[in-house]
Amino acid sequence: MNNIITLDSRPVGKPQLSNFKFITEVMPQAGENEVLLKTLYVSVDPYLRGRMNDSKSYIPPFQLHEPIQSGIIAEVIESNHPKFSKGDFVSGGLQWKEYQTSNGTGLSIVDAKAAPLSAYLGALGMTGLTAYLGLTEIGKPKAGETIVVSGAAGAVGSIVGQIGKILGCRVVGIAGTDEKTELLKNRFGFDEAINYKTTKNMKEAIKEACPDGVDVYFDNVGGDISDAVMLNLNRYARVPVCGAISLYNNTEAQKGMRLDTILVTKSVLMRGFIVSEFAAKAPEALAQLTSWLKEDKLNYSETIVDGFNNIPAAFMNLFEGKNEGKMVVKI
Repeated sequence: MNNIITLDSRPVGKPQLSNFKFITEVMPQAGENEVLLKTLYVSVDPYLRGRMNDSKSYIPPFQLHEPIQSGIIAEVIESNHPKFSKGDFVSGGLQWKEYQTSNGTGLSIVDAKAAPLSAYLGALGMTGLTAYLGLTEIGKPKAGETIVVSGAAGAVGSIVGQIGKILGCRVVGIAGTDEKTELLKNRFGFDEAINYKTTKNMKEAIKEACPDGVDVYFDNVGGDISDAVMLNLNRYARVPVCGAISLYNNTEAQKGMRLDTILVTKSVLMRGFIVSEFAAKAPEALAQLTSWLKEDKLNYSETIVDGFNNIPAAFMNLFEGKNEGKMVVKI
């Protein structure tokens, strides 16, 4: 039998285990021009929370009682498809199933010899591309400028900060534990790191860490942290808005600081984005990330959880900040 995880009910506030359902089905078989895939690694990401709401967004919501989908690395167990062979490793947006068939649409072969397979869900996958393209296409950092990254110990933030250092910038990260701030400075090379949970005045802490002001703010969290950073922006600052994990589970609309005056008086560019907007530049970005990884200029961190049945728990742990770097489930 084949194990599957579906969305059983839509979360209200933080997702609960009861929102997911574990079911089984007969083992699938590859048909004509199809492959049979065995799931090896599953990516859990904050954006999946938005897809659990029945609301219009840049990507359709998950349907109730249907399998959830995310980035997955799988092995080709059987192939009736001319582009794939048994033993190939592939990456794609696939369902939370231990085994599944595919007609090949959206699948990319990945090289297990070039990097660990899990890296293709992180530094060499959507995570790395989001960091690189969001920072370079919207943030447009220049050597000598100051970059602040919120959610800096997470999958995207940790890559953003390292790219900033490679490009010659001063980089300050914001995270939620002393262990994470030490990780940012000692492993990822951030110049400074702030623990927002133990800092009483974030505005002043950012000002102290950024004596020349903030030129680029890569926003992964939104909320009060972002308000504090915005008060330290320089003229012509750029703000790529990648996510707002601090707000995803709110059940009521939040009121925050009015940004109009800051945006106007300082001529700030603030733009939300999704990585698919820059799809045409993805091959170039991937080549650069791969090169930096091989040259040991780029590090990545993973939190790997074992077991198919632990996928929902790993996803929920994202909202408790229990991950360092990319959260991945190994099957």
